[in-house]
Amino acid sequence: MEISGILSAIVIGIVIGVLGRLVVPGRQRIGVLWTIAVGIVAALLGSAIAAGFGVADTDGPDWVEWFIQIALAALGVVALDRGLARR
Repeated sequence: MEISGILSAIVIGIVIGVLGRLVVPGRQRIGVLWTIAVGIVAALLGSAIAAGFGVADTDGPDWVEWFIQIALAALGVVALDRGLARR
């Protein structure tokens, strides 16, 4: 992976993390860095899942891939928030 691919994964991960956090109702007690980390992981996993289903490369916008990524980010935000709340 080239440096441009890594930088774009980070930027897309930030956006996916923020969107995933916005989808979750209520207040989350996780910080910005955790949101970014969850977004990056969700973006990478979502891309892999979309590629596995064969919906990663389409002629137009990759709506299914984005939906998978945002759903994974929302699940990650909820899991991390609940995990930190138990401490």
